[in-house]
Amino acid sequence: MAQQQLHSTEELDQFVAESGKRLLFKHSTTCPISATAYSEFQAFLQGESVPSAVIHVIEDRPVSNAVAERFEIKHESPQLFLLVDGQVKWHTSHWKITKDAIAQALKA
Repeated sequence: MAQQQLHSTEELDQFVAESGKRLLFKHSTTCPISATAYSEFQAFLQGESVPSAVIHVIEDRPVSNAVAERFEIKHESPQLFLLVDGQVKWHTSHWKITKDAIAQALKA
């Protein structure tokens, strides 16, 4: 399943409004920690059919800020959210973003 990049709050609204489980990754393209976390995220997605989206926090800051405001969760980067029917059911950041952690969160 293709990963979507969100560039606007309208695209964010549409992604969040979909039902079921979805993964949302906030990525800093200039941060080595974020690069490692993004690699873990991509490794998890190989062979998985979970809808996912990424927000580049520097390039699309208004979208990144909208996530923090909407879900009332302090901005971090990298940051990963598991959404279920539009609600955050799990989130983590930095070195805690691993292929195994994502798999466990989806099973819970």
